[in-house]
Amino acid sequence: MSEREFQSSSESSDEEGWLDANPEDDEEPQLVISLLDDRVFQDAASMIAHCKEEHNFDFLAIRNRLGLDFYGSVKLINYIRQRVYEKAALPAEISEEDFSSDVYLRPVLEDDALILALDSLPKSQDQPVAGEKQNAADSETTAATNLQKKNDQLQSELESLAKQFENYRLAVQKTLDQRWGMDEDTQKGANVAKLLNTPDNAKATSESQKRCEGEVPSSGGTDYYFESYSHSGKNHFPSRDGAHNILPMCAPADRTDTIRTDAYRDFIYANKDLFAGKTVLDIGCGTGILSMFCAKAGAKLVVAVDRSEIIDKARENIFHNGLANQVTCLKGLIEEVTLPVDKVDVIVSEWMGYALLYEAMLPSVLYARDKYLKPDGLLVPSHASLFLAPVSDSEYICDNITFWRDVYGFDMKAMQAGIYNDARMLVMPEKTIAGTTSMFKHLDLHTIQVEDLVFTASWKSELFKDAESLDGFLVWFDIYFGTSRTVQIEPVDASSQKWIGGGKQRVAFTTGPFGKATHWMQCLLLNKAHSKLLTAADGRAINGELSFLTADDNPRALTLRVMWTRDAKQQQQSWSLR
Repeated sequence: MSEREFQSSSESSDEEGWLDANPEDDEEPQLVISLLDDRVFQDAASMIAHCKEEHNFDFLAIRNRLGLDFYGSVKLINYIRQRVYEKAALPAEISEEDFSSDVYLRPVLEDDALILALDSLPKSQDQPVAGEKQNAADSETTAATNLQKKNDQLQSELESLAKQFENYRLAVQKTLDQRWGMDEDTQKGANVAKLLNTPDNAKATSESQKRCEGEVPSSGGTDYYFESYSHSGKNHFPSRDGAHNILPMCAPADRTDTIRTDAYRDFIYANKDLFAGKTVLDIGCGTGILSMFCAKAGAKLVVAVDRSEIIDKARENIFHNGLANQVTCLKGLIEEVTLPVDKVDVIVSEWMGYALLYEAMLPSVLYARDKYLKPDGLLVPSHASLFLAPVSDSEYICDNITFWRDVYGFDMKAMQAGIYNDARMLVMPEKTIAGTTSMFKHLDLHTIQVEDLVFTASWKSELFKDAESLDGFLVWFDIYFGTSRTVQIEPVDASSQKWIGGGKQRVAFTTGPFGKATHWMQCLLLNKAHSKLLTAADGRAINGELSFLTADDNPRALTLRVMWTRDAKQQQQSWSLR
């Protein structure tokens, strides 16, 4: 939903040195690097005085003005160092919002002496630096008292941080339910934290660092699902291309993710004979981009349906593009609206959610198919396939899981509670794939039934010889556009890339790690056992079953359950996508 990406720079020896340091030790002091330039100082106080005199930058005054505790001070230091490293100007007046992200808990400098000296800094520049040598008689008592006070303070801060993180996790879980706020080009989506979908920006994304506008809905509701689409949202979602990058999702989706928009446009314009003079139904029309594609391709009538207020913007867009005589907009559920025609020749819809079936929009498309589509009518797209592959990514595990066991010398394993319970939506690098890909579910949209969407399917994979561990499983989907309802994907397990290469003017796209990133990303299912593959060899088989189940408390959410067998040992684990 956002993932924290920092790791401890402290070894156990550093922790002991920090907590147990005695003012009378003869150890060589660590040099303190200036916050604002390359000068090096014997102690933190001298460095802070230098910054104040030479750069008119009073670190202590900023810390006092903002009322920062230890962790806030750490984040402030790392924020300043990161800005200086990037050669970016500091704000005229630094605010706590500037360094609110937990990314700034990760040290910019390895073993930053300024961070280690935080406890010894005075409250202001005019006070003497704490830690000066006291007489031998008072030293032990004072040190013990201070240590106990510090221990109590850190324990309190740790409990507070644990509570804040748990609240964060709950917020992430709730906001994935509502999924996306949207701007004028958005069709779907609600609001925020852990986490982006129509070709025309019908879906914008959930985010992990910022909240979208709108209320968090109660689980299982339907009104929020549509109403939230009509709001403007500015979202970000943490995704990875091999370097823990952030994909901006605040722009309209047809600008941030051209894969899907191009696919729909290319198919419609390359097959105008399928649309010319025909009646088309656009389900979940969003801003109306698909409807306008169909109208431009010569459709006699396009009926655009959407439940949210975005339908008003679609109507305006269609009017401004001179297509109002061809496109009729209807607000409401497809199950409830009355169409101006009895039957349609084509149904077009961008219904896909995370892991393909999250959000449960496909049943509405199948309802319309059975009620309105002519016997020889066409669904666009026509087919979808789900794929799975094992994952080995020690870097991700280190950055996002094990780092909690050593945060500035503290074991924060409490933060790991429930960390394996939720599916994670990420863009994973191709290099993290640890075995062959398995197609475990193929959907022919002309024939599949609603009851087929809850299923258990078999899969198998051959682990690569260089795979170091089995850290989890990656799930994604491919979408195919057939020119008639008789077209079949052959072979049935063909990826979109392979199928496109097998014929002329074929249109398909992948959301997997072997293609360009899309807003759908991939679904990462972390293995809590993190099985080591020390004896893995080429041809080592792993197989099992994957179940897609509807969540009891939210029909739009999913529970994914994987059973796998390797070396005659069977394991099973479940994840929630909500």
